[in-house]
Parts: sequence; C-alpha cells; structure tokens
Amino acid sequence: MNQDTKTPHPLVAIIPVVILIIFLAIVISLFGSDSLSGGSQIALLMGMAVCVSISMTVYRTPWRIFEQQIKKTLGEVSITLLILLCVGMLSGSWMISGIVPTLIYYGVQIMSPQFFLVSASVICALVSLLSGSSWTTIATIGVALLGIGHALDVSEAWTAGAIISGAYFGDKLSPLSDTTILASSATGTDLFVHIRYMMLTTIPTFLIALVIFFIAGLGNGGAAELQVEQYTEGLSRTFHISLWTLLVPLFTGVLIARRIPSLIVLFSSSIMAGIVALILQPHILCEVAGNDNLTRGLAMTYYGATAIDTGNASLNELISTGGMAGMLNTIWLILCAMCFGAVMVASGMIESLTRVIVCWVRHRVSLVSSTVGTGIFLNLTTGDQFISIVLTADIFKKVYQDQGYETRLLSRTCEDAATVTSVLIPWNTCGMTQATVLGVPTLTYLPYCFFNMLSPLMSIIVAAIGWRINRRKPYVG
Repeated sequence: MNQDTKTPHPLVAIIPVVILIIFLAIVISLFGSDSLSGGSQIALLMGMAVCVSISMTVYRTPWRIFEQQIKKTLGEVSITLLILLCVGMLSGSWMISGIVPTLIYYGVQIMSPQFFLVSASVICALVSLLSGSSWTTIATIGVALLGIGHALDVSEAWTAGAIISGAYFGDKLSPLSDTTILASSATGTDLFVHIRYMMLTTIPTFLIALVIFFIAGLGNGGAAELQVEQYTEGLSRTFHISLWTLLVPLFTGVLIARRIPSLIVLFSSSIMAGIVALILQPHILCEVAGNDNLTRGLAMTYYGATAIDTGNASLNELISTGGMAGMLNTIWLILCAMCFGAVMVASGMIESLTRVIVCWVRHRVSLVSSTVGTGIFLNLTTGDQFISIVLTADIFKKVYQDQGYETRLLSRTCEDAATVTSVLIPWNTCGMTQATVLGVPTLTYLPYCFFNMLSPLMSIIVAAIGWRINRRKPYVG
C-alpha cells in the first residue's frame, strides 16, 4: 500500500467485496453458466468503481495511486495473457493434428464393467490434462461415460463423481488450464514450478479417490460397448489415428523436464503439432478452411473456432476447439479481476482485511487452513472460481511473504481450495454448469466427488507434516 493511503476500517474495506457478491449473484441468476461471457466482468468493474469511489471521497486517496497500481498489476500478468493465447493455439493444434483424438481412441478401449468407475475417472483425467478444460471434458466424454454408466446399471451419482474427480484432477495439473495459469500468475509463481509442487497434494488425493472408485466398482457386471465403438469408429473414420502423433506430447514433456519457460514450451509444441497436422491430417485442415488451402486451415486452427463432423454429435462437441479466440473471455475476466485486486491493494482495503485474518494465523497449519477456508468461502459467496483464486491470492500474498513461505505454497493452496471446490456449490458457475450438462443435481453427485472433497484436507495435512514446505526467513510479527 502507498504511504499516501490511509488504511480503511475492515467494515469499510468489506463493502466493495459485498457489492461484488451482490452483483455476481444478480449476474449468475440472470445468465447462469454464461455469466463468464461478460456479466462477471461487469460485476468486477462495478466492485472496482465502488472501491475507488469510497477511497477518493472518504479517504482522499489520489487517482494516481490507483493508476500506478493498475499499471503495475497488469504489467505483471502480461506474460500470462500471452501464455493464454498460446494455450488457445495449442488446444486447437493438438486436437486437429490428431494428438488428442489418438489418446481418446486408445483410452476409451481400456474400460471394463468392474473397472468402469476407475476407467471413467482416469480417462477424464487424461482428456482434461491434455485439453486443459474440465468443462469441455465433462460436457463431452463425461456425458458419453454417464450414458455407458447407465447401461452398466451404475449409479449416476457415482459415475458423475468419478467423471468430475478425474476432470478436475487433469485440469489442476494441465499447463493448458486457465485456472492453473491464473493461480500461478496471481501469486507470482512460475507455471511449471506451480504444477510440480501441486503434485505433492494432488496425486496422493487422486490415488485415494481411485482406490474408492475401484472398490465401489468391483460389484459391477454386464457390458456396454456401443458408445465406445461409436467413439472409436468416429475417430478412426475422421482422423488418421497414429501413435506418431504422440511424439509431440513427448517433445513437450522433454521441454518441461528441462524447465524451459512455459511460453516457449507452449508455442514450440503448437508449431510441432501444426507440422503433424500438415503431414497426417491435411483433409481435416481442408475441412476447417472450407477449401483446399492448408495454410488457411492451419491458421484458423490456431486462432479461431473449429468444428469437425464425425457423424456423432457428442464426439463433434468433444473435438471442437476455440483457438486463441476462445481465450478472449478468460483474458477479459483476468484483466477485470486484476484491476479489482489492484484498486483493493492501492486503497489499503486488502491490507485491512488481511490484518483481520492474520490475527488468527499463528503457525504454518493455521496459515494454510485460513487460506483454504478463504478460498472455499469466496467460492460460496462470489460464485466463481476465477474470482476466488484472485481474491485469495491478493489477501494472503503479503502474509506468506512476511512469514517467509514460498509463493508456490500459496498458489498450490489456492488451487487445492478454490479450483476444486467450485463444482461442489450449486450456485457457483461450475456447479451449475456440471449439474446441467450431466443432468445430475450438484448435491446428488457431491458426496461422490472424492478428489474434490479431499483436496482441501490433503493441503492441510501436508502442511501439518511440513512435507517440502520451505521457509526462507523467520517470521517477523
């Protein structure tokens, strides 16, 4: 906070947050899952306006303080915005080149009745990891798996829980995921450092969930191969399915292992996938272009929406992509969220709220527990995981710094709390969307989303153990 700014009272500092919550409630009630297409951004700007108005009129905070903080904050996320555009390139090129279709083709064939729940969770995890989107995974392959579950006489609540658990596991660990990118950027943590550190809590939690799904699925019997056959036939008829396409993920993995900057990794992988598309899928590029111009087809794959007809409606939805254009709503949301966070910081309101929270922080476990509780509370009150991540990071960033903990601990805890619990809340955009897509009420599938429920607890348990949690300097109270 700038020295020209007086710290507001906590009851005053909470006003912009309350106003934001009210506007978000209105937006969500009016637009539902479409609120991210503009409504949530407007709500953030309104909250920002309230914060600035109170500070300038009551505390005489000069406008230049806000302007400087906004410039600083947006400058810090500029690389993140470029990464998101590269993510759009990558998602389109990996799909059209046949990389993701090849993995889906072989992945759906591993299912059996007894291992259906485990298979469903693993397949959704794989697709989400590759696509970076839990929403797309659930709306496409998830819907297909739910239908197979019905044929196998598996409870739809169990099936939905397995699908959501897998999808959110993959989403958390994917470098293509917007929430993963947002959590790392909001806390100032390198993307791949963030992902590697999340593995310490995320992988054990997912393994526990898989054990539960394995035990629950042992009593299943029968067979339902029709949907799987439709997917494999549709994919093989549309794409040139080849294991050669997997050289690109291998190449990407090597770059990640060598700790190459994420922007370079994503861009290089996109270019490699584009080359594979030109070699193995020229007919797909022609379909995207609407003519025989392969260059046009590749360019449209990178920057625009693509839709391929496989003869299967659900499969068509699965392999459709948005390219760089599909990232624009997320970029808009990040810009608005960062502006809201910037004025809250510049006004001293974040510091005021943080002081209240810090009063309850006495040690490592209480710090992580407070972060987890805040993330879940913001999911409940703001109705959106993106806003929850940004606000949690803003509130605790200085606390973690003052106590000497690495930013990766904060970024991981934000994801363990805010990202995965959003789908468990009926009025959250994630909860509403998945309940609508799967046709299973949020409170019906909630008890079976083991990964999502256990992740916040695992974060606290690991903090209590102190596993790989480093402290750079003694706490200065």
